Amino acid sequence: MYRTLISTGDLSAHLDGTWTIIDCRFDLQHEGWGRDQYLESHIPGAVYAHLSDDMSAPTTGLNGRHPWPSIQAMAATFSRLGVATGMQAVVYDQDVGMYASRLWWMLRYMGHDAVAVLDGGWAKWTSEKRPTRSGSETRAATSFAGQARPELIVSVDTVAGAVSDPETVLVDARAPERFEGLSESLDRVAGHIPGATNRFFKQNVSAGGTFLPPDQLRAALRQTLGAHAPERAIMYCGSGVTACHNLLALEHAGLPGAKLYPGSWSEWCADPNRPVATGK
Repeated sequence: MYRTLISTGDLSAHLDGTWTIIDCRFDLQHEGWGRDQYLESHIPGAVYAHLSDDMSAPTTGLNGRHPWPSIQAMAATFSRLGVATGMQAVVYDQDVGMYASRLWWMLRYMGHDAVAVLDGGWAKWTSEKRPTRSGSETRAATSFAGQARPELIVSVDTVAGAVSDPETVLVDARAPERFEGLSESLDRVAGHIPGATNRFFKQNVSAGGTFLPPDQLRAALRQTLGAHAPERAIMYCGSGVTACHNLLALEHAGLPGAKLYPGSWSEWCADPNRPVATGK
């Protein structure tokens, strides 16, 4: 069972349809881009999952840009994508896994541990001239019957309590300039949740776009957590997407137990009564 990452070589040996392969390519600025790229060319047998349509609940203006879907919605999506109980699932996006890791965490939340992110994604797959296919593909629908693990996510109220809790560490996955409040291109307010520390998700990968070795990740992530155990860490970002990349890095480094705040900064800053911090 592959539970965190899988190499392009290992995936290439399982293109016979026995595994579920899901393409998660996406662009926040052009929401149709990923689907268009998928139709043009994708890993043989892959089906497509859209961040806004398949991996998010409807927005209200107060619940963040990519709200966490309901258990029923996730079960329906995974059934439609052909994810069967116990079946290995592989998820990928254009390169470093920033979108694929969201679907990886969703499947884990729903009790499906046999899921891994393709290390290096589509970029590595095509650079190695591995097989591709065009057009839309489907898989036979299943009756996904995962058991949800609500303890893997936390609410905005829990985060509000964690701000003044020295036993809990909040980790922001956004780029430093957004964390520090120097720039903000996606959300209405610049800054971060008071007391949070910054771990830019791209620090988890090498210059070639693949994840750093587990021992390197472990050393770096222990610095981010400080004296806190992983179980006392809450991961967030702009809208609960790249925070999952940090969760994947923690799991791959052998530091399991952290939780996701799905609403993230986009939900937090939607309420002007919530405090905002800037700077490092």
